Amino acid sequence: MRTVLITGVGGSGRTTVAAATALATARSGQRTLLLSTDRAGALDEVFHPAGPAPAAEPTAETAPAPWSPPTELAPRLWVARIATPEYFRSELAAVQERARSVLDYLGANAVAAEEATELPGADAFALMATLRAVHQAADRAAASRAAGGPPRGWDVLVVDLPPAPEAIRLLGLPEQLGRYLRRLLPAERQASRALHPMLAQLAGVPVPAQRLYETFGRWQEDLAAVRQIIESDAVTVRLVAEPGPLAARALRAARAGLALHGCRVDAVIANRLLPVGSADPWLAAASGQQQAALKELREACGRGPAAPEHAAAEAAGGGPAGIPVREVPHAGRDPRGLADLGPLADAVGPVDARPDRPAAEPWTVEDRLADEGLLVWRLPLDGAERDDLSLVRRGDELVVTVGEFRRVLPLPSALRRCTVAGAGLHEGALRVRFAPDPRLWPRDH
Repeated sequence: MRTVLITGVGGSGRTTVAAATALATARSGQRTLLLSTDRAGALDEVFHPAGPAPAAEPTAETAPAPWSPPTELAPRLWVARIATPEYFRSELAAVQERARSVLDYLGANAVAAEEATELPGADAFALMATLRAVHQAADRAAASRAAGGPPRGWDVLVVDLPPAPEAIRLLGLPEQLGRYLRRLLPAERQASRALHPMLAQLAGVPVPAQRLYETFGRWQEDLAAVRQIIESDAVTVRLVAEPGPLAARALRAARAGLALHGCRVDAVIANRLLPVGSADPWLAAASGQQQAALKELREACGRGPAAPEHAAAEAAGGGPAGIPVREVPHAGRDPRGLADLGPLADAVGPVDARPDRPAAEPWTVEDRLADEGLLVWRLPLDGAERDDLSLVRRGDELVVTVGEFRRVLPLPSALRRCTVAGAGLHEGALRVRFAPDPRLWPRDH
């Protein structure tokens, strides 16, 4: 299923752009689901007075626990919200049930579902569970259609995410948590199995049951599945910003953070653009400031007027260079209802089709042993700046920090037998140079 994640600068109209994107995609003939993390009611305001409409197919067969039943607000357009409180309570109850023996031994009282309030970070876990549930529903629907069944499910998923810094950390969470579980769980499981007979016979201490380990194993599977979804070619990110003095800088940092986690940006939405050429001095000044910021934004995305080679590259069939910037005019007021969303949907445009397959590995190793005696690891970091970069080698891993974002990258096998000889940032790519370690490198090289 094609998936578009909408994020951007806080207060830039992300929810409105997500709704317009979903509407444009539905109007193009694709069955579209808009999934929102919003709790403040912004989505209700955007679609008022269209919703909420009665739940419609495919709700009956595909609404899982992490999200509310989708409602059809327009032809081929469904809307649903992530049900974080319900998801948190169900997961807490499941963990307590699996750890019941330990809780009873410690004299701990279980937390009742009616008194459980979700903890900070619960939204992120609910979103990951919902992403997997929606994609599983899409797989079932596709299998049903292939078998001659009725059209069900969705072709496109549009997700309204939090502001960019929070969204980037959220997208990196499956890999980070999976890494923690891989390091902590095996040793814990082995120790528990080895000590179980002795503890049970000598001390009578209950050890977590196998079901508890099965819970950890299920978490690992869920994290791996969500990571597989995020890393698909069919998943892209759209960044929303209202052009202003700080927009280009904020989006540059967001692009760098997304690139660090291997996420692909397919468009930047310049939202709430004021009309140009006004006779009103105040409006003309505000519009002029916006246009200057828009020019800076285009140049930062590789779409500035001083880069004609981009159009030539696209015309030659070499694929787009840089990131397209789409302009959305100011509606004059906050959009309410499908009639107000229509012009914005025309400006944003529908979601394009992309194959649902694993994305190509963005990190590549260049063999320069013959000429320079080096291996070069190329890490694309579009938007990164030299002063924001930091590298630390820790064993067989490379800790890369870009501004406020950090990722731990396992080194390819060949680079594990090398020492870091230097690094440089050039044309949006970090190149880390590795020199073979004579103590570890095969002598015939």
